[in-house]
Amino acid sequence: MADSECSRAPAAQEMARPMLSRRGLLKGGAALSLALALPACLGREAGAAVLSAHRGDGIVVADGYAWDLVLRWGDPLFDPADALDAGAVQKGALLRDDPQRAARQFGYNCDAVHFFPIEGSAARGIVCVNNEFTNEELFLPGLEDLETPASERVARLVRQHPQVVRLTQAMHGVSMAVIERDAAGRWRHVPGSKYARRITASTPCEITGPARGHPLMRTNADPDGARVLGTVANCAGGRTPWGTFLSAEENVDYYFGNAEALERAGPALREAYRRLGPWRTSRHAWDLVDRRFDAGSEPGECLRFGWVIEIDPYEPSSPPRKRTALGRFMHEAATPALTKDGRLAVYLGDDAKFEYLYKFVTAGRVDPADRAANRDLLDAGTLYVARFDQDGTGNWLPLRHGVEPLTSGNGFADQGDVVVKARAAADLLGATPMDRPEDIAADATSGTVYVALTKNEERRPQQVRGVFRGREVELGPNAANPRGPNPYGHIVELVENGADTAAEYFTWKILAFGGGRADGAAFGSPDNVALDDTGNLWLVTDGTQPGGGNNGCFVIATVGPDAGRAWQVLAAPAGSEVCGCEFTPDGRALLLTIQHPGEGGTLSRPLSAWPDGPGHAPRPSLIALRRKDGRPLGVGPAS
Repeated sequence: MADSECSRAPAAQEMARPMLSRRGLLKGGAALSLALALPACLGREAGAAVLSAHRGDGIVVADGYAWDLVLRWGDPLFDPADALDAGAVQKGALLRDDPQRAARQFGYNCDAVHFFPIEGSAARGIVCVNNEFTNEELFLPGLEDLETPASERVARLVRQHPQVVRLTQAMHGVSMAVIERDAAGRWRHVPGSKYARRITASTPCEITGPARGHPLMRTNADPDGARVLGTVANCAGGRTPWGTFLSAEENVDYYFGNAEALERAGPALREAYRRLGPWRTSRHAWDLVDRRFDAGSEPGECLRFGWVIEIDPYEPSSPPRKRTALGRFMHEAATPALTKDGRLAVYLGDDAKFEYLYKFVTAGRVDPADRAANRDLLDAGTLYVARFDQDGTGNWLPLRHGVEPLTSGNGFADQGDVVVKARAAADLLGATPMDRPEDIAADATSGTVYVALTKNEERRPQQVRGVFRGREVELGPNAANPRGPNPYGHIVELVENGADTAAEYFTWKILAFGGGRADGAAFGSPDNVALDDTGNLWLVTDGTQPGGGNNGCFVIATVGPDAGRAWQVLAAPAGSEVCGCEFTPDGRALLLTIQHPGEGGTLSRPLSAWPDGPGHAPRPSLIALRRKDGRPLGVGPAS
């Protein structure tokens, strides 16, 4: 079923609406009792216990909820003939598969998902879904030896079957497809849409912003430093007011090998890689086949990854653009929120232990009447990094070239140097090392920002300064990260000064700790987050849960007597994490992705066969969580 040929970009009034402004209604004085607005599982302790204890290979939801399977890894986006046979995967079929076919399918290990309405509809739209990485052991034979490091097992397989590299490169990137809600309220994929698109590890992308053309960004294949092939490690993301998708490149170092060759490189290149460089042995062995990923052949290529990419879902022929003004690090998220004067703030997490929380504020204002005028808005502005003080206040410290200490005397010749070496710049500014900042939810009206800090088992219980991954850092607790070790993570609530997302000062507090509390559900390793229309914070998890059950989806009250209390609404299949966490515009569905079901097993010794059942390879998938009564998820008990 094809969609209408009349393309509709976001209307002017939609662009002007403050992003995620729903919580401001609660902050404004009409403090509704959130006990009335919490989800179906509130007070149903028996059902909550079933969810928290779930260790099976399926999805379990709280009373009053249902879920729809919308898209699976390998589902065809263009032609039914491209469909993956998940039963044949178990027999090693992908060793002989055509990478071009994989590039026409819904990609692997889906993470972020964002919804872009078609013709203003909340029931029909384009989804942009990140495809972060591949678990080769779950779909390729010969990787059963779990005692051998994964990188060695994959390298051995690639040497025997070099075509595997092109296959897995095609499974990475971003998938775009149209989905719709049917008359019964169920969500489904609409195949063959003109908006269907795949961006892979080989798709040409433009480099924009202060690092475009920078000497550190030039390679043999691209001496101008203006164009790079592909995107990888796409984790969380965001949606701009003008209707484009921001995709965040995270663990890009996994894809590059032969790091020892950089010892022969010049000092400028070595310094650029000091805080984020390639591995000696890459995780996916692409460097054995594709010289771009070999640091000895192309020493600058890895610097062209680790950025936020802007993609226009309404214009499938437009090139993805790596917006370097937002800095290079392990991007988990890119969460936009309008400022009081009409500019755009983008909140950014660096998902690694003892790394930082960032914010970018554009120099120009969003033009709600002219979508095209916003095309390069993200190329100019100020990148900030956060410092959290002991007294519950904090500062956004500007990463601005020419202002001490970010000067040529300290190795920063221009703003291009600053954004390429953003981590090193943040070190010099005295930013606060955090416990893996992941996704961020921001309310532009109240200036309230929620930051998911997944965990940090390496944080020490006492103050001690030491070397961690080549850099000296305070390893003990700080006010914003007070637990050492921190195996379950926590949520920080930050309120911008004057309720303005452009502010350079803020106050903060800890909303909730992972590990649970006596009067609510126990969650661990919070990852992606979103706010519903009543101000509740929804979160999904990626890591060990306090009760030993599978990962899941939770909702937390943010104000009132239940603030910080969590309830679980979904438990995921065995071995998987839950990602996504994106509401449709009417709040009637929460789009979630199930990533790496069966992780911990292998193709011949599977831990999961979800969603197709025994005899089939597990398939990362997009699902839609909804209430059975059809009402928005955040309003009152479900029935």
